[in-house]
Amino acid sequence: MSALHVVKPGFLSTLQDLGRRGLAHLGISASGAADALAYRLGNLLVGNDDNAPAIEMTLVGGTFALTGDVLVVLTGADFGAVLTRSTSDGSTPLPPWQPTHVYNGDSLVLGASRSGARGYLCVRGGFDVPPSLGSVSTHLVTGLGGLGRPLQSGDTLAIQPAEPVPSRVTLDARWLAAQYAPQAFRITPGPQADWFTPEAHARLASETYEVLEQSNRMGIRLSGAALERHGSGDLLTEGVALGAIQVPENGQPIILFVEHQTTGGYPKIANIASIDMHRVGQLRPRDRLRFAWVPFDDARRLYLQREESVAHLRREGRA
Repeated sequence: MSALHVVKPGFLSTLQDLGRRGLAHLGISASGAADALAYRLGNLLVGNDDNAPAIEMTLVGGTFALTGDVLVVLTGADFGAVLTRSTSDGSTPLPPWQPTHVYNGDSLVLGASRSGARGYLCVRGGFDVPPSLGSVSTHLVTGLGGLGRPLQSGDTLAIQPAEPVPSRVTLDARWLAAQYAPQAFRITPGPQADWFTPEAHARLASETYEVLEQSNRMGIRLSGAALERHGSGDLLTEGVALGAIQVPENGQPIILFVEHQTTGGYPKIANIASIDMHRVGQLRPRDRLRFAWVPFDDARRLYLQREESVAHLRREGRA
């Protein structure tokens, strides 16, 4: 059986899929890939189902040795990966978004991210890891899923048997670039939008915010112009959604991310539109970002258009 051996795990590498849905009432958020688009495209490029388990790497990639012959692809952030063949002394670059056949004894070496925060290593067949509550995703807060923790040196991950057939999918470089083009993060009004002053609404869409070092898979903490409320009323704890922008008493927004708490007592002024959630997964500490209000109907239309492009890519091999 083919397998991947972890020589060096990188800064924070975990097994992920699309997450465990429908458990918020038990206090368990979905988790899953932080950049779900890069993750899904990676699986598509090696001929897997959308939900095949993959390795998510954060900021610094790992070093991995392969047993057996496997079709692999790296997607998302560019970690300057190189491929070392067991049959030669040299190494060759392994650029992201390009499926490559690796053979028994070959090694993948990834360094610090050159762009973005997170990259995905997808293998034909996916990693053979038993699900926990219906998902392989590693939920760092609870230890559910994956190996119950980040990858460590010495770990071995079995790969599901699958023929390493050539990929039939071709990603249009212009389409892909458009998905990650720098632009304001589109937002729709949150459930407590009317708690905030008109000036706060205008400020959120006009000021630049910076990602703080304390950000993680639970939340992206931002620093910038404070968002003021009409008053200081209390909010009863209620369910919260992925991408909600909550505002604590200090007025500094926090984007709730893939391992967010399932309930909260801070008012939510806005929500990141689904079309841009994958870009949240690529935010790094000290990145600067802006927001732009969009109507609900526009946010929905843009997301459905993108999903149709992905569906067309899976059906026809081109977006």
